[in-house]
Amino acid sequence: MFTERFISYLRFEKRYSAHTISAYQKDLDQFSAFLGSLDITLQNAAHTHIRSWIVEMMDQGLDSRTINRKSSTLRSFYKFLLRESLVASNPTLRIQSLKTARRLPVVIEDNRLSAWLDSAVSKDQNREEGEQSFADLRDVLVVEMLFGTGIRSAELISLKEQDVDLYQSQIKVLGKRNKERIIPMNGTLASMVKEYMELKKTQNFNNNSGVLIVTNTGNNCYPKLIYRIVKSCLNQISTSDKRSPHVLRHTFATSLLNNGADLNAIKELLGHASLAATQVYTHNSAERLKTIYKQAHPKA
Repeated sequence: MFTERFISYLRFEKRYSAHTISAYQKDLDQFSAFLGSLDITLQNAAHTHIRSWIVEMMDQGLDSRTINRKSSTLRSFYKFLLRESLVASNPTLRIQSLKTARRLPVVIEDNRLSAWLDSAVSKDQNREEGEQSFADLRDVLVVEMLFGTGIRSAELISLKEQDVDLYQSQIKVLGKRNKERIIPMNGTLASMVKEYMELKKTQNFNNNSGVLIVTNTGNNCYPKLIYRIVKSCLNQISTSDKRSPHVLRHTFATSLLNNGADLNAIKELLGHASLAATQVYTHNSAERLKTIYKQAHPKA
């Protein structure tokens, strides 16, 4: 009952994304199961129970960041219950976050990524028109879109054809908390989107949802497909262990910063709520400058 009210609050008042809400629900279910083993309810949980849960997760080898995120879920949950007068006190007030090491965003060398995309586009253009593969063109477009606009995987999945303005070479993206933003497309990306949409029409897919990216059979795209497409690309050009769609978002932001883009402009393009979230990319840029300095300065 309490969790259902909280989830409704997140969905309708906070307007969180489905992915975020799912994460909150999973965290609460796990904590509730832990309390159940102690014969304790969510309403009667104390800070000692939360600490015991944190210790158990540490014993299981969970990363400090993961544990802190789950603790954050409980903070939001009990803050909501206290506001609704469903509990007498907030048991998370005495819970401190675990220390975590600073992790810089993983990025791909943009010149290698650009070269891969150029090669993939050339291969597709060299095919005879009758042999053009819808799946191949879509896969290249997915990588080009993520790297060319910096949008999140979930935003790409929900992007509709009506959100694409080929005349202005821009897309309208619905981000977190239903916040809209306009992102420009470069000429190559705009041309590819146009080509893809024209080829998509010839497939006679029975899909009325209007989403831009679809499966080989015309169904709505899903996160696992985007992940597989990106991983297949990055397997060819990167030795990094992390090869998720978010790596392309990090690469987009870092490339803009390295080429002189204003941090506030990058913030708006990424759809960050605060500049603090965008500033993490300045560390990557600083590391790059240190590398260049060591390579180029005679006394480095």
